Amino acid sequence: MIRRTLTCLLTLGLVACATQPSPPPPSPQASALPAPAPKPAPPALSTPAEATPEAAAPALPPVDLTPVPFATARANFVRETAARYGLDPARIEATLAQAQFKDGIVAAMSRPAERVKPWNEYRPIFITQGRIDGGRAFLAKHRDELARVEAATGVPAQVIVAIIGVETSYGANTGKHRVLDALYTLAFRYPRSGDPAKLEREVRRELFFRDELGQLFALGKEENLDVAALVGSYAGAMGMGQFMPSSYRQFGVDGDADGKRNLFTDYNDMFASIANYFVKKGGWVRGGAVAVPATLAPGQEEFNPTDWTPTYTLAELSSRGYRPAAPVVGGTTATPITLEGSTGKQYWLGFQNYYAITRYNISKMYAMAVFQLSEAIAGKELPPA
Repeated sequence: MIRRTLTCLLTLGLVACATQPSPPPPSPQASALPAPAPKPAPPALSTPAEATPEAAAPALPPVDLTPVPFATARANFVRETAARYGLDPARIEATLAQAQFKDGIVAAMSRPAERVKPWNEYRPIFITQGRIDGGRAFLAKHRDELARVEAATGVPAQVIVAIIGVETSYGANTGKHRVLDALYTLAFRYPRSGDPAKLEREVRRELFFRDELGQLFALGKEENLDVAALVGSYAGAMGMGQFMPSSYRQFGVDGDADGKRNLFTDYNDMFASIANYFVKKGGWVRGGAVAVPATLAPGQEEFNPTDWTPTYTLAELSSRGYRPAAPVVGGTTATPITLEGSTGKQYWLGFQNYYAITRYNISKMYAMAVFQLSEAIAGKELPPA
């Protein structure tokens, strides 16, 4: 987790949905980001890595931009990873000897981001009748496991299912690249544009993926995984939830108490881990609303904060002309959301649980798509796009 930053790279190789690279780039997480082709692929959650950030990036410490020869960088990686995670350097070397640089992965990361689609074009990519029906069938098939996770965490079953639907079309598209190859390629050959203004970001992205490669080795040790056999997105995101290695390690849960965290084929673990990500990283509120439609009084200027932290009281929002179009619990704080709908601007108020979804992929439209898909899966009527 994400991870996710990113609006949407509508290509596949689902990027890291569940881990947001630092700094925010572009979902999984790594994701991204992150995204489900013949239809465009979903934003990967943590890496919709190369999409346009929708929020201001935080201030970051300086990074050394001096080029380091590959052999030196690789040797440093082996030494530092072995020391950091208590691993045998020879074993790391033996595994890296199996890794391959993949030109296709470099090309995917180099691909220019598509224009940012307005909401009325974005929503139909993810919310189709087929995806709604698929979500209902998936929920019905796994109702018991999902009910246990919902009872334990407060994250509704339909929200967990919607994440899986947006990320991987309910497991139909979890990626086709060896995770080792993806992370090795991006850790040591992250594409350079040649633009001096982009160099710092490119170096930071390479270092992010180098860290994820190290985390992959740590994950292999902790979960007794053959890291050379794992398959995922072109950014290294894995499983139905598209977790990057760091998110797998930090937020993965052994949902059925069998002594392993298996986010590839164990549904109990997958569902519990997605919910845990929402709770631990996003601060999910049990029983809380996600978002409600709102109106903006005529003549009032739109208020568009730089992120979706729900810090504004209803009174503050009311003074700016925002009124919820549905009942809201007193004392609730929210953030205003503006979307470009098919018939004009749409206004919403997003609450803590909306913010929690943006931690999976830092895009207001991604979060709204997950929310509305979850509502449709639960049988609720959706507003027009």
